[in-house]
Amino acid sequence: MTDGHELTDADYAALAEFRYALRQFQAFSERVAANCGLTPQQHQALLAIRAAAHANVSVGYVAERLSLKPHSATGLIDRLEALGLVTRRPSPDDGRQALLELMPRAQTLLRQLSETHREEIVRLRPMLTELLARID
Repeated sequence: MTDGHELTDADYAALAEFRYALRQFQAFSERVAANCGLTPQQHQALLAIRAAAHANVSVGYVAERLSLKPHSATGLIDRLEALGLVTRRPSPDDGRQALLELMPRAQTLLRQLSETHREEIVRLRPMLTELLARID
């Protein structure tokens, strides 16, 4: 470690347990999204659009939030649009740019998914807090 502290067996165990807990949550998230007919990326894109602190959400913003190349994000948004979950509208500031909006069906799906995810995070909070304390 950078502080000169040698990693102990307990350090490795805590890191491994934390990564395992994250993977378990990710698997949960993927399963719940699939039950709603969405891929994990589609779910994450809808969440990124809904959670944006600004109303001007572009494909570039989604690409950044999902760590995707712009052309991959464009394909993802194309699929969401084909599913009737997202719509594009011209930007009032730049006609070359399209802004994204969630359709009512996407808002309903995302609300259900987010409620379920929040419940799971609340359930996992004590374990995650304990794991984070072990990493200190």
